Amino acid sequence: MARRKKEPRSAHREKIAAAASVLFLNQGIAATSMDDIAKAAGYSKATLYVYFQNKDELVGILVLDSMKKLYHYIVSALEQQETTKEQYNSICRGLVQYQEEFPFYFKTVLDNINIDFERHGCLPEEKETYQIGEEINEKIKEFLLSGMDKGDLRRNLSIMPTIFHFWGMLSGLIQLAANKEDYIAKTMGLSKSEFLEYGFQMLYCSIADKEG
Repeated sequence: MARRKKEPRSAHREKIAAAASVLFLNQGIAATSMDDIAKAAGYSKATLYVYFQNKDELVGILVLDSMKKLYHYIVSALEQQETTKEQYNSICRGLVQYQEEFPFYFKTVLDNINIDFERHGCLPEEKETYQIGEEINEKIKEFLLSGMDKGDLRRNLSIMPTIFHFWGMLSGLIQLAANKEDYIAKTMGLSKSEFLEYGFQMLYCSIADKEG
């Protein structure tokens, strides 16, 4: 216990959050109790409540962290490339890496999009998560508009619907490849990366200008 007291508060929170993310991924948020998290993290349940008020706060913080990581991946992808196609490919690769490194985060981003700020007890983390999500959407909007101006993407794209279809199709494809990797290899003779590359290029063709 003496060793723990010397550690900063942030270190304890990170340990607890890391244990919780594994449990949430493996058995779901609803089926995971604070007792489960305390045991997995190596803390007493009473100590757990010193660092987190309840499970909702813990989930909120994990989702917020996921959005921050996703924002970093998207911005890095857009800044490291110049052409529209290269930026698109970089976004796709970044999302795959993000899912492989942070599978729980990837799933929580998909599961926790809509925030009702009118309801009572809205956590600060929920509002910040929403704001970061809007910043990500703005980055994708800039990417689309830039591609349209360059003549690389179709000029008749409706921006917001395209953004949501973009996320839905890319994230769904990546999650499918992660869940069905063995099936894809057995039935199609494709590796996970080959399957994803084929899908990514199909999706790009759906928004690309045919003459671009």
